[in-house]
Formats: sequence, structure tokens, C-alpha cells
Amino acid sequence: MLRGANSINLDAKGRLTIPTKYRAELEECCERQMVVTADQDGCLALYPVPEWEKVEQALKGLKNNKQNKAFKRFIIGNATDCEMDAQGRVLLPEALRAFAKLDKHISLIGQLNKFEIWDADAWAAQQNAWLEEADDEGALPEDLLNLCF
Repeated sequence: MLRGANSINLDAKGRLTIPTKYRAELEECCERQMVVTADQDGCLALYPVPEWEKVEQALKGLKNNKQNKAFKRFIIGNATDCEMDAQGRVLLPEALRAFAKLDKHISLIGQLNKFEIWDADAWAAQQNAWLEEADDEGALPEDLLNLCF
């Protein structure tokens, strides 16, 4: 289960080091094989290959309308295979780093089946925006009200 927020620095080559607490799970579930792609929220999404394959199957099942085709082109067209090396590092392609405006300081956010990779400042700003939006609306969406925290 990929969860939690981690502050990480990219190295000079554009590699992030996966925190130690996730490495054994990634070795077991995907033999260190992952896929990174652009996310519509302006961050990157890093999937273990078995989870990525589920995404691909879901995308294959979408109707072939204009919006779905554009979304599939965006997600699949930016998808890049990557491997966690023996030191736990993953090289993020330069084009994807530019898309997400990643410089040195990043936030690696566990999302159960994947990680999101955010510029640290953008992650902080996004969290504040979500909190303000929730305050403005005054209530959680109905499907979240039934969750226990």
C-alpha cells in the first residue's frame, strides 16, 4: 500500500530516491519495474507495472469519443517505462520533469496504487487550495461523507 507524503530531492541527473519503506514492496510487487506518466493535475504519476497494466486495460475499455481519445493520448503518450535501481533511484525523463515543473525539491505522495510526484511548492499550494475549496463549499461530497476517518 503506497501511502504518505515524502519530501525528496532530485539529484543532478533527475533521479528521485524511493524511500526505504517502499522498496521491499516495490521489489515484491513489480520487481522494481514501473511506469511514469503525466497527470492531468500537473504532477507525475508513478505506477508499479501491475497497477499500470490495470490502467491500460481501463483505458482500452473507454468509448472512442473525442474526449477519451485526447485523454488516452495524453496519459499513454507520456508513459515511460522506468526501473528502480539497486540504490532505490528512479530516473524521471527530462520532458516529464519539465511538464511537472520539477526542479530539486519534490513531494512523493502515496496514492494507494501509485505515487504522485509534485514540485514541493506546487504540492503545498495545491493542498492549501483544496482546503480553501472545502471551506468555501462547506461540506464534503456525498460519497466522502460515508467514509470513517
